[in-house]
Amino acid sequence: MDSIKVGFAFCGSFCTYAKALETLERVKARYGDVTPIVSPSGVDIDTRFGNAHDHLREMERICDRRVIDSIAKAEPIGPKGLLDVLVICPCTGNTLGKLACGITDTAVTMAAKAHLRCGGPVVLAVATNDGLSASAKNIGALLDKKHVYFVPFRQDDPAEKPTSLVADFSLVPETIDAALRGQQLQPVLLAPLGA
Repeated sequence: MDSIKVGFAFCGSFCTYAKALETLERVKARYGDVTPIVSPSGVDIDTRFGNAHDHLREMERICDRRVIDSIAKAEPIGPKGLLDVLVICPCTGNTLGKLACGITDTAVTMAAKAHLRCGGPVVLAVATNDGLSASAKNIGALLDKKHVYFVPFRQDDPAEKPTSLVADFSLVPETIDAALRGQQLQPVLLAPLGA
């Protein structure tokens, strides 16, 4: 496959970072040219799932380039045509809301705005505890937005967290391929694990 220029953006769903980093490895192996992008929470917050510095160094090791971690660094993505596709994995409820309302206040939302303004595809891998409550309207708005594609998602724990949604990160490469063709990978809604 010819090299595809992929932006891979991380938001603050820290409990999914291990899977997101594995996904980043697969995306890098498949497409070759990957630029890591991180929201402020990914840059600044240490959690029980790891510290921010280690996550950033791992992203840079995998991609063999520096992380884009500011609005100023993300803004040239659109005008300079730096990407063929932008993936936001994980995409939090906070970022979903900002994208749905056109708010640009992080490196990730600026990357999305810059890429969308030139008609580039943006792939969202949802990871949010309020996907079927407060964030549901934003998911609906983005499902209807041109050039925005979702990695198929499911309720990750319907019994204990009935409003929580998480994308199947293993489907990120397939979703990228579909988005580059201008298509939404189907089905978007997956059955809960073990169903």
